[in-house]
Order: sequence, then C-alpha cells, then structure tokens
Amino acid sequence: MNTKLLGSALIISGTALGAGMLAIPMVLAQFGLVLGTLLMAFIWFGTTYSALLLLEATIKSGGGLGLNSIARASLGKGGQLVTNGLLYALLICLLMAYILGAADLLSQGAAALGLSLSFTQSQILFTLVAGAIVACGTGVIDKLNRALFLIMIASLLLTLFALLPEFSAQNLAQVSNNDHFELIKTSAVLFTSFGFMVVIPSLVSYNNDATDKQLRNMVIIGSLIPLFCYLCWLFAVVGNLPPEQLKQFSSVSELMAGFEHEAPWIGTVLSLFTGLALLTSFFGVAMSLFHQNSDTFKQNRLVTYVLTFVFPLVGAILAADQFLSVLAYAGIILVFLAVFVPLAMVYKLRWADTLSDRYSAEGGNSMMLFGLVFGGFLLMSQMV
Repeated sequence: MNTKLLGSALIISGTALGAGMLAIPMVLAQFGLVLGTLLMAFIWFGTTYSALLLLEATIKSGGGLGLNSIARASLGKGGQLVTNGLLYALLICLLMAYILGAADLLSQGAAALGLSLSFTQSQILFTLVAGAIVACGTGVIDKLNRALFLIMIASLLLTLFALLPEFSAQNLAQVSNNDHFELIKTSAVLFTSFGFMVVIPSLVSYNNDATDKQLRNMVIIGSLIPLFCYLCWLFAVVGNLPPEQLKQFSSVSELMAGFEHEAPWIGTVLSLFTGLALLTSFFGVAMSLFHQNSDTFKQNRLVTYVLTFVFPLVGAILAADQFLSVLAYAGIILVFLAVFVPLAMVYKLRWADTLSDRYSAEGGNSMMLFGLVFGGFLLMSQMV
C-alpha cells in the first residue's frame, strides 16, 4: 500500500475516530465489557460490509466526488433526490456534533490559558478555521491528517500507559444495567461511531490510479484501526472509572474531568487526543459535504465553503448541550444512507450487469441479505 492509499485509510480512520471515542464509554460501560464488546464487533462488521457495498457502487458507477453523481448513475433521478436529502441531513448532523464537541474543548482550553471565549465564539472560531483547511482540498487534508493521526495515536498510548497503574480488574466485571433492550438502543450511537462511509467517493476519486483490490484493502484497514482504538479506550476508561460515574457524563469536558484525580497532566493529554479525534472526524465529514456541494451546485470554492459550513454552524449554535442527542439522530439517518442506499445501488448495478468485471463486495446474495437484516436491526434498535 503506497503512502497515498495509507493516508486515505487514515482519513477513513480519522473520520470514524471522533465523537464515538467520547460517546462509547458513556453509553456502553453500564452494560459490562463482554456484551459491549460483542455489540461493537457486530456493528463494526455490518458497517464495514456496507462500506464495501458503497465502494462497489462507486467503482461501477464511474466514481465522482460526491454521492450525487453515483446515485444518479445507479438509482436514477428519484434515487438521487432521496440520497441527497439523506446525505445532507446526515452530514449536517455529524458536523453539528463535531462542532459542539470541539467548541467544548476549545472553550475549556482557552480558559486554562486565561483567555475568555464563550461557547458560541468557540463554535464560530473552530468552524471558520477548520473549514478553511477543508476548502484547500483533499491533498492538504491527507497530509495534515497523517500528522494529526500520529500525534493522536501517540497521545492515546501515553494515556493508556498512564492509566494502567490505576486500572481495576474489578471495574471490568461490573454490570450496572442488565436491560438488554437498553443495550440494543445504543446501536445507533455505535453505528455513527463507525460512520466513515461518506468519505469513500472522495477517496476513490483521490486514488484514481489505484486497483480495486487496493481500494478494498484501504477500506478494511481504515475500519480496523478505529475498532482497535475504541476497544482499548473502552477497557481503559471502564477499568479506571465505575460504570455509575460514566452514566452521568453528558459532555466532553465532564469525561475529561473524571480523570483529574489520576494525574494533573492526564486531563491535558486526553483533551489533546479528543480534540484531534474530533478534528480528524470533522475533516473527513466536511470534505464529503464540501465535495457533495461542489458536485451538486458546481460553484467556486468560496461559495461552496459558505454552503458547506453555514447550516452546521447555525445548527450547532441552536443545539447547545445536545451532543449525544445529535449523534443519535445522525445514527438513524445513517442507517438509511449507509446501509439501504448502497444495497439498492449494488442491486441495481448487479441486475444491470454493469461493469461485472470490476470489484464486487464479498458474499454475494447471502451477504446482501445480511445487510438488509443488519439495517433492520439498527432501525428496530431505535423502536425498542
């Protein structure tokens, strides 16, 4: 795998490693590590398969910067309209969640430096600066993301080693909630935590000289990294904080404050890690929305910049203190966009025998049936 493909895999990982890193301990710890780990692995498997379906649809429909062109080529005008509506709702919800989380950290960091930044000012400052980087193009995001990802992983490893002396095996065995229906309800948040699929069309276009197998490996490697990081983080957090305390957290800063008794500098390192995780996720999702707007409206960079960031920023300002709620809403939208839409695209393309010699997601009709059941499970998890 060349550096460009590796960088693209890291964009996939960075897109997933964001809000989920903060939400997963808060929603899973109360159910115990065994059931939490099994559910997370199941969600990862279904999500990765759905991503491979989208990769197949992207390749066979001729690629393109955004889902707009892919949906038009595979599903026609009606499917294009539905896909665009779902995509805009999803990306705006995700960007709202990332802006809320990043602004929380930014305002906390500014206060530590003796600066006064209101929550709203932090939201505006973060969106304007990070959005300007996105507008510079995929190549810039790729190179910057590689550096940020290395720092992020280093800070995570440092945190894990620092928390190791206080690690309690007794905490790992604790289960404070035996309600399996409540556990299933967390599926939408977990699914959103692996919500990297939106970047696939942009990365296929960016790696236009790569083989189908290389693109497939890019997706799989990119999805495995966040799974590993999520599991390590869940074990570390649960091993150091009791489930009853984790249930009470509702924001990024509260989770950080929970570790202040361990060592004075751990909060700083965790803030760095979570800040970078949110930033890399923001880059991936914002890149997808920027390319979608460019593909749909075909305007210059300045107009596309405004179209991309004004609605998420306004939404984040209006939805203060709703971090987990926004993630849950995004999870419901993501089920339709990231599971059912790729299934419909691939079904139409395979039925028409379009470019049958190109990549097809493994498993044939049996796995497509699994994808349908997986999407149904995610929808039912919100209706239990």
